[in-house]
Amino acid sequence: MVPFTSLLASLAVILAAAFVTWLFSLVKRDVSVVDSLWPLLFVAAAVTYAATVPHPGPRTTIVVTLVSLWAVRLAGYLSWRNWGEPEDRRYQTMRRRHAPNFAVTSLYLVFGLQGLLAWVISVPLLAAIAGAPPLGAIDAIGVALWCFGWGFEAVSDWQLARFKAQPASRGQVMDRGLWRYTRHPNYFGECCVWWGLYLLGLAAGGWWTVVAPLLMTFLLLRVSGVALLEQDIGERRPAYRDYVARTNAFFPGRPGRPVVATDRR
Repeated sequence: MVPFTSLLASLAVILAAAFVTWLFSLVKRDVSVVDSLWPLLFVAAAVTYAATVPHPGPRTTIVVTLVSLWAVRLAGYLSWRNWGEPEDRRYQTMRRRHAPNFAVTSLYLVFGLQGLLAWVISVPLLAAIAGAPPLGAIDAIGVALWCFGWGFEAVSDWQLARFKAQPASRGQVMDRGLWRYTRHPNYFGECCVWWGLYLLGLAAGGWWTVVAPLLMTFLLLRVSGVALLEQDIGERRPAYRDYVARTNAFFPGRPGRPVVATDRR
């Protein structure tokens, strides 16, 4: 049985955090702060579930720990990456499109929407925390998948940051390390993280929460992840077209050979 009181409490905490961050974005005139908020919303959800579920199960400490490790690293990395930078061009486009009322519109279109998405995606965490079945093989597989995904995401972020810090890399395409096998190793790693957390919920009896990792995968592939980032990157950076031709978009795979331009005169 789903503890609806915990579910509603989590929604209230998440929306309150989103509202406070929205107020901060008005002062800063930068909606990009929502990117750092996103992972922290899941910590808020996990802690709320652990505090409000009548009888937290044996997975409670594991879930809160894993979610916190993932969220703190990602929020810290995004905050460091965006520090001193102008508002992300995605949000600049939205600001122009919804001017002059973007300040108000962003409350529900950006912060409110992300809060609701985080709430839905957090449901496996509730199932895992509230579930009473003892730990077993599925839990072990879930933790292993989470560890793989967390490491894959962290390493790819570190490799990209190191690449961008080199002056010679300006205008170049990152196709080294994990980025040699997939164009978006960070998103692939994050996908593994959430399927790993789902397995913890599944082991606790929450098979029905599969909608959460499916939604996260859809977002990463079709909405705010791969599709959005590659919308016009080929026009802005022609070398990326060759990268696309020889490198998988999401799932890691053996890279192809570089495309060689032929003289057609």
